[in-house]
Amino acid sequence: MTLETQRIAPAPIRKSILVRASQQRAFDVFVGHMGQWWLKSHSLLKSPQKAVIVEPQVGGRWFEIGEDNSETEWGRVLEWSPPRRVALAWQLNADWTYDPDFETTVEVRFTPDGDHTLVEFEHRDLERFGTRAEELRGGYESGMDGGWAALLEQYRQAAEG
Repeated sequence: MTLETQRIAPAPIRKSILVRASQQRAFDVFVGHMGQWWLKSHSLLKSPQKAVIVEPQVGGRWFEIGEDNSETEWGRVLEWSPPRRVALAWQLNADWTYDPDFETTVEVRFTPDGDHTLVEFEHRDLERFGTRAEELRGGYESGMDGGWAALLEQYRQAAEG
């Protein structure tokens, strides 16, 4: 009898928040004003972060711009379906550097709910981080700096503001 080891992929990070904003505003603030709510401490630039850009089309770039106009790529747009859904390729590898050959997926869905919008966030394909997948999942989910939970709270405040 041969024993086989089976590696279980880390679960996707899933977060849901109810935002007091229309579906269109919730979508627009998430993708069109990301630099207003993205935590400045979550930057890869040497210069202070000036903006975070999601180009509004499939294949568009997802990147940050520094005050010195330097740019750092984060990924690209996989799906663009305003105001219902956006899917982004997160192309930062386990060493926090942009790698055009590496990709996990960030998907966000926006569903109207009365005078609010239900925002459902998922970061998946984390097994692609290999041996560091569980470590990185923990950091992305709610690490010492708050991870996606802190970013989504900042987003909620911006969308409701």
